[in-house]
Amino acid sequence: MSTRILLVEDDQRLAELTAEYLSKNDFQVSIEPRGDTAEARILSEKPDLVILDVMLPGKDGFEVCRAIRQQYRGVILMLTARDEDFDQILGLEMGADDYIAKPVQPRVLLARIKALLRRLPTSTESSSNDTETMTFGQFRISQATRTASLAGQSIDLTTAEFDLLWLLASHAGNVLSRDDLLQELRGIGFDGLDRSIDARISRLRKKLNDDPENPTRIKTVRGKGYLFSKHDWN
Repeated sequence: MSTRILLVEDDQRLAELTAEYLSKNDFQVSIEPRGDTAEARILSEKPDLVILDVMLPGKDGFEVCRAIRQQYRGVILMLTARDEDFDQILGLEMGADDYIAKPVQPRVLLARIKALLRRLPTSTESSSNDTETMTFGQFRISQATRTASLAGQSIDLTTAEFDLLWLLASHAGNVLSRDDLLQELRGIGFDGLDRSIDARISRLRKKLNDDPENPTRIKTVRGKGYLFSKHDWN
């Protein structure tokens, strides 16, 4: 069965061209032109991936993302109208898995979609033996089931947040730079301006009950990057 994508975009011509291109690459694409009707449609149809424009009639993409994130477990890729930190960071804080600035080349969009979908667990992976699990005190994270828990309580993570947390935990005790993290997670280097990693670290700290003023679980190593602690999980 082909991957189902819901494209939430009010520019009819752009939406049709994008849908046509993705359909030629074996995706099943539906178009939704309004933000105020997108929320119900996403939750009822549960597509594998949502491409969500920011500027939409009725309700903007940020509001839609925030409204569906707790119930929708698929991938959210936001389209920002301009390449500005504010749009990108706000989208990530609302729970988006990734963002891409418009105008976007179709090949770039396709590559980003494929990269995001590769991170989703298959039904086989979900039912397989949990052989890839790491435990640090009361914290547990499983690659096989793509779940994490702290003190027995499940942690609600987006696809992108899980990938970042797994990568950090896999290198517990070692500092990973922003460049290391971006190269591994998105296949791009750090340009000195991209704050997507910082935004996700901030969200992860909240979900891990880490003190934002003096974090001990995911530490900031000034001038170098981030370090996942092997301790401080009790």
